[in-house]
Amino acid sequence: MPKTTPLMTRTPVGTRTIGPLGALLREWLPGQRWFAGKDRPVTDLRLLSMTELYPGCLHVLIQAGHQSVPPPVGAAPTGDCYQLLLGLQQHLSPRLGRAMIGRVAEGPLAGYTVYDALQDPRSTQLLLERMRHPGALGPLVFEAHPEAPPVPAGLAPRLLEAEQSNTSLVYGDAFILKVFRRIQAGVNPDLEVPVALAGQGCAQVPAPVAWFRTTHPQQATLGVLQPFLPDASDGWTLALDALGRGDDFTTEAHALGRATAEVHLALAAAFPLGPEGENGPLAAAMTERLEAAAHHVAALRPYVPGLKTAFAALGSCDPGPPAQRIHGDLHLGQVLRAGREWFVIDFEGEPSRPLAERCSAHSPVRDIAGMLRSFDYAARQRRPWRPEWARRCREAFCAGYAARAGWDPRKKHALLRAHETDRAVYEVLYEARHRPDWLAVPMAAIERLAVRGG
Repeated sequence: MPKTTPLMTRTPVGTRTIGPLGALLREWLPGQRWFAGKDRPVTDLRLLSMTELYPGCLHVLIQAGHQSVPPPVGAAPTGDCYQLLLGLQQHLSPRLGRAMIGRVAEGPLAGYTVYDALQDPRSTQLLLERMRHPGALGPLVFEAHPEAPPVPAGLAPRLLEAEQSNTSLVYGDAFILKVFRRIQAGVNPDLEVPVALAGQGCAQVPAPVAWFRTTHPQQATLGVLQPFLPDASDGWTLALDALGRGDDFTTEAHALGRATAEVHLALAAAFPLGPEGENGPLAAAMTERLEAAAHHVAALRPYVPGLKTAFAALGSCDPGPPAQRIHGDLHLGQVLRAGREWFVIDFEGEPSRPLAERCSAHSPVRDIAGMLRSFDYAARQRRPWRPEWARRCREAFCAGYAARAGWDPRKKHALLRAHETDRAVYEVLYEARHRPDWLAVPMAAIERLAVRGG
């Protein structure tokens, strides 16, 4: 590895084109699982900041534009901001072949092979060293929770393969670092919420140990280090294992419902409550999403009239509990079970949605509906489908939630049906676009919700 790096800088470089490296990144970015613009060609890349983390590794923020027409002269560039850690070697080690982005032919980086440094154990060890020593490095700021114990040196890193929208690294089976790929200005909820819940003494959410952020081009969270639960299994895996064995899952579902209520209560205490629910605007927004989805998915159209009755019923129903901060994307893959305890993780919400929307107050019924839909998804992974298994899990989850929250989601039938319908509509659109073979799963719920009302 070279002792010094071309383009070495510890200060933001401003907004400008990325030069010869851009051609390589335009080819590489659409193939990454975390890249949000796969269906739109990258028309331009702009370098927002570049900082040398250590010799041979650059921290880069780029803006990927998808405009079919160039913006007017003087107009602010638009597009998604992405975080990259780029390694530079004149001769790339064969073990890093999967990480290779390409070889630069001209410019300051001519002759260097560029690769994704988050796939390089040496680079990720050095990244953890940066996080072990709080301080600033150009626009990058590394911080630690004041009450967290020191992170030991020398922890071996391993890359998690299952991550979709970000990149996660496990260090010594003791800590997990989530590196956010798509960056939005502000404090990421996956840092803000766990820090706030730790202040409430909420044991169901692992507290952040350290994190890093950028001050340029705007304040934004870049990554969060949390304790890793090595003996934990995610709820999705546990549910499928139970189904495969023919076992009941109601005891686990009841405990999960109770843990979800604990988190909701802690969220309500940590963040100011939102206004009392107003069902009119909520129903209008849900109806608009339904109509947009039906425009793209023909299979949904025959059920639109029946589904609209779920949203229309909101006008005369109990508004339900006050709006508050919620998880925002709760399902069986976002919960872990270690021993007899459930833990809730990944408070980032839907990364494709604006940060302000993800941080706003919503009905806690939205999270409940997400988990109920997840039980349905799990039950349809084994043939023959076991709808009774899903129904019992849903009942047990709601009962566990009611035992801790003090109110029963099942008694908010119209509100729960509307949120579950809204979630199913989202699933139909997602599956039609990304996993057509899975479309039958949400469509079965659509038929149930439209024809039988829940």
